[in-house]
Parts: sequence; structure tokens; C-alpha cells
Amino acid sequence: MKKTTCVLLLFFVFFSAKAAKVDTLEVFSTAMNKSIKTCVITPEGYKKSSKKFPVVYLLHGYSGNYATWVKSFKDVGKQVDKYGFIVISVDGNYSSWYFDSPIDPTFKYETYIINELIPFVDNKYKTIASREGRAISGLSMGGHGALYLSFRHQDVFGAAGSMSGGVDFSPFPDKWDIKKRLGTITEYPENWEKNTVVNMLELVKDNKLKLIIDCGVDDFFIDVNRNLHTKMLALKIDHDYIERPGQHNIKYWENSLKFQLLFFDNFFTENKIK
Repeated sequence: MKKTTCVLLLFFVFFSAKAAKVDTLEVFSTAMNKSIKTCVITPEGYKKSSKKFPVVYLLHGYSGNYATWVKSFKDVGKQVDKYGFIVISVDGNYSSWYFDSPIDPTFKYETYIINELIPFVDNKYKTIASREGRAISGLSMGGHGALYLSFRHQDVFGAAGSMSGGVDFSPFPDKWDIKKRLGTITEYPENWEKNTVVNMLELVKDNKLKLIIDCGVDDFFIDVNRNLHTKMLALKIDHDYIERPGQHNIKYWENSLKFQLLFFDNFFTENKIK
């Protein structure tokens, strides 16, 4: 793994009357030769505790950033305190889609997260540094990213989720800067084929990965999520799948986050690390 350096900024956020705390970090990415901000949310009692904590990585959607989960989700601090794990709010640029771009060497967000950010977090914080103590989820672009990274790195993540995820972006060839990361779908169809989650289900073997996927019935991604669910059923891939009334918006995701963090808490509990 590549060496990662960090500058810890003096920025603390407290949620309601409880003591969940946010550190804003700058983690230097050797792969992309730049510093990238990250928010780390630790639960009440973290500082005084001698134990290690499970970790949930959260990925924002298109046009979001490292602070999305802190600024836009009013209950995230309460949830961190409730479950007693660490949450990492990752920055994936506004449109990285969380993979290493095959056409733009300045976008290597898979390498950054797996080889640079996670090792840094495990070194800096009191984490359970194993797949049994690590989960990942995200919304929209981040939902695709969470499944993409977990499918490809099942030695790193034991559980993963997607909220309104763009799990198949081929029906949207001109949207959300995807062609800037992969090239156009007509010129580089193999890039789209290899980097779309719905085409990667062969990687999910032996049902080692615990999965939760949800999408609102009025979301523009509902059809691709239903298609992913159908394919997973056909392949006998265990997963929780939820459809609820809702659109592609913060109201839906605030509710989704509660379901997904509960799912991850159950995963950590089943692995006897809490």
C-alpha cells in the first residue's frame, strides 16, 4: 500500500446534546497527487474508550462532497452515538463515480479509497481493521460506488449498501459526466461494460458480502434497481431489497440511512465485534 500523509484541521461539530464529534481531515493521495478532505464522525465516549470500533464509509452523490453527510443529514450524529461506530464521509470529487478512470489518470478514486484512505483511517483511529468490522454505503452515484468497491474488494468490506444507486448508468449515456470518466458509450463500450455494477454480479460469490439495496418507487433509477434485484435473485445472491414511496431526494435518503445503519449494526453484532 502507498504511503499516506494527513493534516488534521481544527474543526469540530457537535450534534444536539450528545457528543458525536466530526474531524475534518486532509488526506494526501499519492495516486492523484493531491490532498482530499474527509469527515470522520466518532461516537460519544470514543476518546476515553480503550476498545476498537467498527467503521461505516459513506459515499456522496453526484455534485456532492466530503461534507454532504454532515451538513445535509441532521440525524447522522445521533445514529453514530446510537450504534457506537465510526462513520467516514468520503470525498469522491463531484463526479468520479468512485472508480479509476480508464481514460483520465487524474481520477483514481478506487485506488485512493482502498489503498490510501482506509489504511490511513485504520492507522489514525481505533478501528476494527478487518472486513468483519467495515461496511460501505452511498447514495445515487455513491450507491453505485459502494457496490462497485465492495464487489471488487470483498476482503476489505464485509457489508455494503446502496440508496437510490445508479447501479446501471448505460441508459443515461450523456448524464452526470460519466462519459468524462469512461469515454462515450459508442467509442468505449467496453469501459461502460466493465465498470457498471449490474454487469459485475459474477464477483459476488459464496454470499460472503452482506448487501442492502433500496430505491424510491418514483426515482428515475427505480428501473435499473429493479433489474439489478431480478438478476441477483436469479443468481441466488443474498440481499435485502427495499422499495418505498419516495423520490431522488434528501427526504428519502434520510430515512434510507436509518435502515442501512441498522443493517450494518446487525452485521457487526452478528460478527461479535460489538
